[in-house]
Order: sequence, then C-alpha cells, then structure tokens
Amino acid sequence: MNAIKINALFLFFLFSLASFSQDSNSSEPSKQKFTISGTVSDTKNNETLIGVSISILELKTGVTTNEYGFYSITLPKGTYTVQISYVGYETISETVQLTQNTKKSFKLSGSEQQLKEVVVSSNRKSTNIKTPDMSVNKLSMTTIKKMPVVLGEVDVLKSLLLLPGVTSAGEGQSGFNVRGGGADQNLILLDEATIFNSSHVFGFFSVFNPDAIKDLKLYKGGIPSRYGGRASSVLDIYQKDGNSNSFHMNGGVGLISSRLLAEGPIVKDKGSFLVAGRTSYAHLFLKLTDNENSASFYDLNAKLHYEINANNNLYISSYFGRDFFNISDQFQNTYGNATFNLRWNHLFSERHFSNLSAIFSDYYYGLTLTSVGFDWQSSIKNFNLKYDLKYYLNDKIKLNYGLNSIYYKFNPGTIKPIDDNSSINFAQLDKKNAFEPSIYLEAEHQASPKLSFLYGLRFSMFYRLGASTVSLYKDGLAVTYNDQLKIYEKGVPIGTKEYGYNDVITSFSNLEPRFSSSYVLDEKSSVKASYNRMVQYLQLVSNTASPTPLDIWTPSDQYIQPQIADQVAVGYFRNFSNDKYSLEIESFYKKVKNRIDYIDGADLIANNAIEQVILNGQLRAYGLELMLRKNIGKLNGWVAYTLSNSEQQTPGRTPNESGINNGNWYKTGFHKLHNLAVTANYSLNPKWSFGGNFILQSGQPVTFPNGQYEYQGVVIPSYGARNEDNLPLYHHLDLSATYIPTRGKAEQAEGKPNKTKGWQGEWVFSVYNIYNRKNAASISFRENQTSGSNEAVKLSIFGAVPSVSYNFKF
Repeated sequence: MNAIKINALFLFFLFSLASFSQDSNSSEPSKQKFTISGTVSDTKNNETLIGVSISILELKTGVTTNEYGFYSITLPKGTYTVQISYVGYETISETVQLTQNTKKSFKLSGSEQQLKEVVVSSNRKSTNIKTPDMSVNKLSMTTIKKMPVVLGEVDVLKSLLLLPGVTSAGEGQSGFNVRGGGADQNLILLDEATIFNSSHVFGFFSVFNPDAIKDLKLYKGGIPSRYGGRASSVLDIYQKDGNSNSFHMNGGVGLISSRLLAEGPIVKDKGSFLVAGRTSYAHLFLKLTDNENSASFYDLNAKLHYEINANNNLYISSYFGRDFFNISDQFQNTYGNATFNLRWNHLFSERHFSNLSAIFSDYYYGLTLTSVGFDWQSSIKNFNLKYDLKYYLNDKIKLNYGLNSIYYKFNPGTIKPIDDNSSINFAQLDKKNAFEPSIYLEAEHQASPKLSFLYGLRFSMFYRLGASTVSLYKDGLAVTYNDQLKIYEKGVPIGTKEYGYNDVITSFSNLEPRFSSSYVLDEKSSVKASYNRMVQYLQLVSNTASPTPLDIWTPSDQYIQPQIADQVAVGYFRNFSNDKYSLEIESFYKKVKNRIDYIDGADLIANNAIEQVILNGQLRAYGLELMLRKNIGKLNGWVAYTLSNSEQQTPGRTPNESGINNGNWYKTGFHKLHNLAVTANYSLNPKWSFGGNFILQSGQPVTFPNGQYEYQGVVIPSYGARNEDNLPLYHHLDLSATYIPTRGKAEQAEGKPNKTKGWQGEWVFSVYNIYNRKNAASISFRENQTSGSNEAVKLSIFGAVPSVSYNFKF
C-alpha cells in the first residue's frame, strides 16, 4: 500500500536526521562548547519531574525538562551556577565547571510551604513571560485535590472548567468545550493513548483517578506540531511512574466511591511499579432500598518502569475502565475505555533524546434490551506507532521531529438476538477501517534575549480503507433538496461499489503549519502571538451538545470531509510584586471548515448510511480571555473570565437551497457568551485548609417552540431559528475544608515533629452548590393535565450536595 511506502520513507528520513545529529555533535568540542544533560527527579520516590526549570544564572538562559524529566543544554566552556526550580519543591543551586560533555542529574525535595502555594500554568513564574508557549494551562494535582467537587470525588476534568476559555455542556454532562469548539474536537491523551469517552456515569465523573496522575497540560492554541487529529485542543495527561525507592500505598474512602494505589520498586533505584484501582458502590445502597435501578463504575491503572542503563528506559502503562447502568434488568448498558502503551526512551547522545511508543486504544459500548431481546455492541479501536525525537542543537535552537501512524477499526454496530425466542435478527452495520500517518518537524528558537519562536510543520494524511460496500448517489449527493417542500431529504442510492480489505476508498493530505512567538518587553511582561492549523479526520456522529456513550465515531470519506481549523491568538502577560501576582490576557479567533451538521429530522441511531443526513458546514469562534492569579501566600488562587462567541453556519450548496437555519449563522450548543470562574485556597494552619470555587456561565443555547397549530386534533409545536433561546443563567458556589491531624500541643512541646512516615490521613469536607441553586439542565414543554394550557418544566440535577471523604497514605 502507498501509505506504507510513505511511512518507510518517513522512517528513513528520521534515522538519517539522527545520524546527521550524531555527526554534528562530534564536532562541537572543537568549538569549545560542551553539553550538560541529565534528569530531574523527586528525592523521595525517584519520580521524574516534568517542566522543571534549569537556569544558567550567568548567561540568563535555561531549559525545562521534557515529558520524561530529561534536559540538555549546550554552553561555552566555563564555570556556571545552575539553578533548578519547580513549584512544590525547594529551589537548589549548584556550581558546575563545564570542561567536557557532562551528565548531571538532580534530585529535588518537596517543600511543605511551597505545596500550599501552588499555581496554574508555569512552574517557574518567569517562564510564562519568556517562552513562546501561549494558550497553555497546567494544573498541579495538589491544586486539583484541594478543589471542592460534587459528591466529594476529585475530578481532573471538572477542574479544567475553572480555566479561561473552557466551559461545560451543562451540569452532569460529559466532556468540555474549549474556545467555542465541540467536545469531540478535544484530543484527550493518557500516557499518549487516546481516550474517546472521558466520563463515568454519563458525565458525573471523569475516568482519571487523581492518585495515579502525575502531570496534565491543556493546549487551547499554539499547539505543538507533534499533536494532531483534533480541531480545538489537546489535553495531555501522564500517569505516575511508581516509587523506585520504597513501597507505599495511598487511597481514600468517599460517599459513593473508594480508591487505592500501591507503588514500589521492582529493582531498587532502577525499576518501579504502580497499580491503582477505583470503584463506586452507590448501587449497593440502592439495592437496600429495593430500588431495581443501579449505576456503577470501576477503573484500573497500571504502570511498570525499568531503567536498562543510563541511556535506555522501558515503560509499560495501561488503563481499563467500565461503566454499568441497569434499569429493572430490562435495560443494561456497559461502556468504557481500554489502553496499553509500550514505550522505549533512548539517548543517542547528551543532546539527542528519542521516544518510541506502540499504543493500543479501545472504546467499547454495549446495550441490552431484555424486553425486546435486543443486544447492541459497537467499538472504535486504534493501533498507534509513534516515534518522537528531540535534538538540542545548541543553547538557542532545539529541534523536535517524528512520525505517527494510526490504524483505526470502526464497528458502528453489531445487533444480536439475546436468545432463540427473540424477534430480533442479526445485523451488522458496515465496519470501517482507516489509516492516518503523519510526520512533523518543529524548532524552538531563542532568536535573541527578548525574542523567542516556536515554529513547525506537520504533514498529515488519511486513508479511508475497505473492506466496504459504498453507496453511489446521483451527482455524488447523498442528501438531496426538495424544491417544493423546501426541505432536505435522504438521497436514494443509484448503485454500490465494492472495496476489498485495505483498498483505498478515498484519501486526504494536509499541511498543518504551527507558529508561536514571544517578545519580552521587560523582566515582568511580554507579548505573544500564535497561529496553528489542525485537521480532524474523525467525526463524532451526535446531535447533542454533550457526548454520550452511544455516540458513534466515523472516519472522513467522500461524503464527510475532514474538519480544518485555523486559529490565531495574541496575548499580553505580566507578573507583579516579585511574581506574587500574574496576569494573562489573550484574544483568539478560530474558524473550522467542514463542521458536520444534520438535516431536520435526522435519525442517527443504527443508521448504516449516515451520509444521507449530514451536510458539511462551518464553525467560527472568537473571544477574549483574562486570568489574574495570586501565586504566593496563605491565600492563593485565580480569577478567570471569558467573553466569547461560538456559531455555526451551513449554507445551501446551490442558490436554490435554503441551507440549515435558512443558511444563517446560529449559536452552537456550547456557546457561552460570559464565563466567570473564581477559585481560592486558604491555609489557616498545619491542621486546617479551605477551598472555594464559584462558577457563573451564560445559559446553554436551546430551541424553544414559538407557537403551535392543530392538525386533525393533534397539537403540534412550531419552532423558530435554531438555538435562538437560552437556558437560565448557570452558577454555583462550592466550599471545602481539609483537616490533617497533627501532633498535640504537649507532643509539640516535647519537640516531636509532625508525622511524615507511617500512616497519615486527612478528612475532606465539602459542599457543592452551597446555596442550593437549581440550575436548569433542560427545559421541556407539555400540556398541563389540569388546566389544559401549555407549561414549561425545568429539570435540575443537583441542589446542595454535602460530602465527606477520608484520604490516607502509608
């Protein structure tokens, strides 16, 4: 297959570049320049640290560690003061005499004082000023665990809603929206593996166990070239490696779920393991009340790490999660993700780092209706081989390059009878295959002390593959327009075409340029600008604002075009009062071509010809984001505000066609004009700390009936333009208190320190929506049985929800 030949050429190019890098490296000593490289890790558990700042004070330059804790910097021969700083850890400095290429690893000790002064975004406050990174937010797990959440369950995804430019589709709904994009336009990665459905219990909780998470970063714009495949954002999450020093366990017990994590050395200081599990048990209490309905979930995280030698490391990580939902044993629903990743880190030299990954990801959905003898199963699987390399050319330029090859297998639906008495016949919706190879090259360039660039190019391809039977339509139109009724209708196939296994049905290729820049105005402020193009070849077939487990992913083909997103952003960044406060202001504009839309009355369930109800439209979003942070002190937190607009348009394909919504722009289901989030943490003393969140958002756009008419005795509602109405304003205030038992006064007087070993516990008390706001999840209309008049009925999911949980470690 041509795609395989192209990938072979990609591999040849990468290895050639690696060889060139090796050769060029050997000539450096003659120029009296040498490289210092190594890793930075935690003293207690040897866990490598991501994004640590390594600063060369004499030259006012530096680097940060990569996703595996590795750093490298090339400097002229001399003696330097190397400073290593990371939020939550004590800053250390060391004098290094650089007379040859030197390997130097550092270990950092946690600082209890700094742990209470966590910040979002950057690890060293000045980093957010000098680097070209923009539209990027990073949250520490310490910060996330201090946030009050519904039912006391710490939630990684819910914490993102406190960031500017990030909103939810609604209370109790899954997914998140970034800068006016759909939830399906977010690429969510867990240890590089794609997570297709990120929620448990239909959106109430996320699939990410906070105890097992090491680092997370959200890219809203200025997205590096190594990422692709989605149109709006990238959420990159890494699991912990495990403690290679000693065995430890930690966990927690809450009202509806509990969790437990174990980690320890396989070979001391060389290998480690981590196993974490989480499960809910609310369904057990429902059974005690003779309630025949139940909902539960569990997930498992596992990771192995082994250091073969100083230049080679192996990692194996996996995730498995399942949700179960039953209604009186008549409706049974099971869904969840499974991932596996085998990674090999290799150092070609002090300046050349590589990571080779073989990744498997699977999302499964199953539904059984006992009353009709119906069993439904669907899935999307991908097999991903990716090779990423980083070459530290010198102290001014770093190159990132690599390739990525993903093979997809789509099963949109297998329908089976559950027994011989069922009236259901076996049916298989057409399975689909696709192949998505890509290659990228990117440079991080410090052009001058004030000017920095991050620029690159990604070349992506997509092949829709057989085996498949493809319907053919007159003039290639799977959707036709009825001129008399002024409506769109399903096209009638005029024939079919058969494709064999892995035959190319259709193909696409796109160049995706990326560019970010930063100009330092002074030591406290800078301006930044970015542009990126993202191409999304997978489409989520759903007409809801929030993804559901039943949603089906489908590949682009001759009828469904890939989404192409272009985004520009500009920003101003400033630190105040010796980095005590920081301000970020960004403005963005994003336009997405080929955003799918649905004709009126579209039937998406078990549709074997989904192209008959889909049209290609466009989406645009623009807005202003502000974020003010307090980084230091007993009281810290941030205020985030976003003013934005998100709308969609699907005009007619010819002058005679009306298009969707008469071809006019209309608000998307995730448009939020105003979005305000305030979060704060206050450390009263070693025993007590408090947290609070306040969220206020414009109501979700909806379409309400604007009239009614009667036809043959039946009252039928009439509707106006799409999404011209809104649900009421959405807001709630959440509070939490954390109590950590410490030594009593008598023990403290005896000089006994607080416990840092053995059993350590803490109590977390929280109230979600403390003033009992009844936010509308939806509003429906019905006829009042008593008066006969129409009435609106509001559905609210949560009022005030108190919770308590106990966390421990030993």
